[in-house]
Amino acid sequence: MDAYSGYNQIPMDKNDRKHTAFMTEGANYMYNIMPLGLGNADGTYQRMMKKIFKKEIGGMLEVYMDDMVVKSTEESQHRHHLEEVFTRLRQYNMRLNPKKCTFRVKAGKFLEFYLSERGIEANPKKCRAVLEMEPPSSKERIMKLNGMLTTLNRFISRSVTK
Repeated sequence: MDAYSGYNQIPMDKNDRKHTAFMTEGANYMYNIMPLGLGNADGTYQRMMKKIFKKEIGGMLEVYMDDMVVKSTEESQHRHHLEEVFTRLRQYNMRLNPKKCTFRVKAGKFLEFYLSERGIEANPKKCRAVLEMEPPSSKERIMKLNGMLTTLNRFISRSVTK
């Protein structure tokens, strides 16, 4: 599910509104909601989502910025989990973008990983990039390889020792 312009749903603190002021020829304005481009907008939104879904994150819900995945082991639980998330979203006046929401997906891509009934799986494209990479010949290439392996380390048993 996708929260519709996530941080644009966060009300500005009354004391901070003056810091978002801008002028036009006709009048002066201040934002009532968090505008695009504030340096702390992403972090503020992520903290808000963690606060709203403190109990659910890591269990039946995964949240990254304005993307959310509700996951259930049993189909009968899934409806209840969705109802919990929707209730909480309504409670905080959050809206979802229906064009970007998908339901009843048995497997799919989320944050460059694949989610399926078996759990989280490595992205085959990322695996192929490591397997087809030439042996590193410079510091930059070693750093690139290290970054690729860091992405995949949760799927490689004892990756640090290897």
